[in-house]
Amino acid sequence: MIRQPAISSGLIAAVALAAAGLPAAHAAGAEAAVLDAARFRHHVERFNTMEDENRANAVPNAQSWEWLSANIPLFECPDAAVEEIYYYRWWSLRKHLRQIDGRFVFTEFLLKDRPVSSALGHHLMEGRWLRDQHFVSDYVLYWLRGNQGGPQEHLHKYSSWLADALYRRYLATGDAAQIVPLLDDLVRDYRQWEAEKRLPGGLFWQYDVRDAMEESISGSRTKKNVRPTINSYMFGNARAIAAVARLAGRPEIAAEFDAKAAGLKRLTQESLWDEQAQFFKVRLEDGGLSDAREEIGFIPWYFDLPDPGREAAWAQFTDPQGFRAPYGITTAERRHPRFRSHGTGTCEWDGAVWPFATSQTLVALANLLRDYPPQTVVTSRDWFDAFLTCARSQHDDGKPYIGEYLDEKDGHWLMGKKERSRYYNHSTFADLVITGIAGLCPRADDTVEVRPLLPPGTWDWFCLDGVRYHGRSLTILWDRDGARYGRGKGLRVYADGRLIAESATLGPVSGKLPFQQ
Repeated sequence: MIRQPAISSGLIAAVALAAAGLPAAHAAGAEAAVLDAARFRHHVERFNTMEDENRANAVPNAQSWEWLSANIPLFECPDAAVEEIYYYRWWSLRKHLRQIDGRFVFTEFLLKDRPVSSALGHHLMEGRWLRDQHFVSDYVLYWLRGNQGGPQEHLHKYSSWLADALYRRYLATGDAAQIVPLLDDLVRDYRQWEAEKRLPGGLFWQYDVRDAMEESISGSRTKKNVRPTINSYMFGNARAIAAVARLAGRPEIAAEFDAKAAGLKRLTQESLWDEQAQFFKVRLEDGGLSDAREEIGFIPWYFDLPDPGREAAWAQFTDPQGFRAPYGITTAERRHPRFRSHGTGTCEWDGAVWPFATSQTLVALANLLRDYPPQTVVTSRDWFDAFLTCARSQHDDGKPYIGEYLDEKDGHWLMGKKERSRYYNHSTFADLVITGIAGLCPRADDTVEVRPLLPPGTWDWFCLDGVRYHGRSLTILWDRDGARYGRGKGLRVYADGRLIAESATLGPVSGKLPFQQ
């Protein structure tokens, strides 16, 4: 990776277009096969007028549409709230882009000068869909090499699925040059985690506050509890490092990390699965399992860690006494006597709804629905209903809003509009639209796989346009009767304007990327 020199905010859009191989007069909509970018400008213009600009970073509000139209996929659907939040979340992500020591970074708290690592995985999952990946590459280099050529000292302040997210970024971009040169950095990072948090038996421990999930029912700021979070993250990281090592032609590293991943898979299932409760739980420092089901018990499926046969855990996802609440997925089961017992206003993960965890759980459920044998516990309708609740919850006073965490019963943001909470950048949304609603399943080869989670009979149409994928521009559209887009009935996938897959129904399709000279 070659890091470009620092640039002024006024030149960012032009640089983005140049990096994407487009002339400066163009934007994402100009290359897109179906949608006109100008039709969506009104969303951004409204966002710019909603509140005062409490901080202008690399791309101020006045330049937000120029930057966004150059960088993001376009999306439209018949649900106005979903479409609005899609553009709002890109708009708010852009607010967090700033420069430190000549490198672009994404912050979590808008008014803090230094990034924190707790949401790093989410930032990479969302950022992988930007047309200009220079911003994301800079951000990665800040963390891994920004401290006199080494990692930032605060990289390990919080648990992270950094290697896994970087590999998923590669699956979206198809650019091995973005990740292969980082292999040694990722190996060193993993070994540092082993030195810091690995127990003699092979599992990892973590304080709940260092999982960015403090004041939880099962957690502690002092006890070395073994948590589904960090062990799932390290499984995903090991598996990703093995895959990168194969790309790099280093079979000895691949074999080592394949073995680490296999060991964590076995130990996590043996030690953290509560057979009676049918759920992954925290194993406490004293050796027993927590008596609480918590949302972190779904995280193993984010990485496809569990073997088939544990799908019963997902019955709690739809149970109102489990995790289903009017305004989202709770972070602890609602039936537990200590649910919402820690007060309000100091980052409690004892039951309130956190977008951070909602993003993880929706990815985990998507994996269950796609990667595992058919089951009858949960369906795509359950995924979609939770996604819609997530979209509708991101409002305050009738305007789009994203904060830290919210009340599960009435939806009010528990930190209010404090500057700390405003535009809180610690979750994904666009990625859920792209990979969930539209169903793009990134993979390493030249096959484009699309498996929408939108339930049949829900929307008559949607279009995701100008998605940068393996160096091409993809369009995924659904038009039940062909009247919306005039390109025929059904589901269609285009690459650089060329039809590569189609289906009369809203189901899985795949096609090959066209040969690129």
